[in-house]
Amino acid sequence: MKIIDNLDLTLYNSYRLKSICARAFFPNTEEEILYIYKNNPDKNIYVIGNGNNIILSKNWYDSYFIVLNNCFDKYKLYKNFIVAEAGCTMQKLSEAALTHNLTGLEIFYDIPGSVGGAVVMNAGAYGEEIKDLIIKVKYLDLKELKIKTLYREEMEFVYRSSVFQKHSDKIVLKAWFKLKTGNHDKIKEKMGKVKNERYLKQPRDYPNCGSVFKRPPNVYVGPMIDNLGLKGFTIGGAQISEKHSGFIINKGNATAEDILQIIFTVKKLVKDRYNIDLEVEQKII
Repeated sequence: MKIIDNLDLTLYNSYRLKSICARAFFPNTEEEILYIYKNNPDKNIYVIGNGNNIILSKNWYDSYFIVLNNCFDKYKLYKNFIVAEAGCTMQKLSEAALTHNLTGLEIFYDIPGSVGGAVVMNAGAYGEEIKDLIIKVKYLDLKELKIKTLYREEMEFVYRSSVFQKHSDKIVLKAWFKLKTGNHDKIKEKMGKVKNERYLKQPRDYPNCGSVFKRPPNVYVGPMIDNLGLKGFTIGGAQISEKHSGFIINKGNATAEDILQIIFTVKKLVKDRYNIDLEVEQKII
């Protein structure tokens, strides 16, 4: 296990915000993750995968970070099942499924998030969600410091949430997905179509963490922001994307305060105009 003190987290969060943590762990096994918690009982510890869907709100963290990407990221295939560790990216997983002619993960191709994050927030698009594929999840119970298992019906999946998001003392370690055998060319075609549609709509040329707000019932966030004249609204180095108003981008040297001020402004104006309380989809750390 690699351990780095005073790690610069800029390359470990998709907004590319400048931040440093007191110590970072890069574990390779479940036992190493358990070891970290057992030997640091009084330390605040954050777990991140690919650094997506998070806003690092501090320049300095007197805390420890567990980074799962590029270390705790292995997967295995058993017929039409894939078992993946939490740090495995959804892109890597969907490409593995394509190689073995398995269908179900196509919409997660080109989503830069990790398996752990996808499970926690019940990631999805185009009417499909991760809950449709999950069989079970192995997780670390921080209250008892024991590794346990939950099955899909126990995970309390709803739109962009799960039991793991509601209870931060449960850390996703590994997930089991059940897929179906499909046609290689059709799977590849769908993956390419999903990628192209995202590139047309989303600001992939600037650092960002995806959709900022959860979609309220029966309404879309982007058009509300457009109608308020906020497309392109800028504070410091952060801007509401001119390509898709549901995204905030780092146009250059943005700070967490810049991003959070934009979020506060959008929430207030949407509440004033539409009487809707927008819920932030991204996790503020």
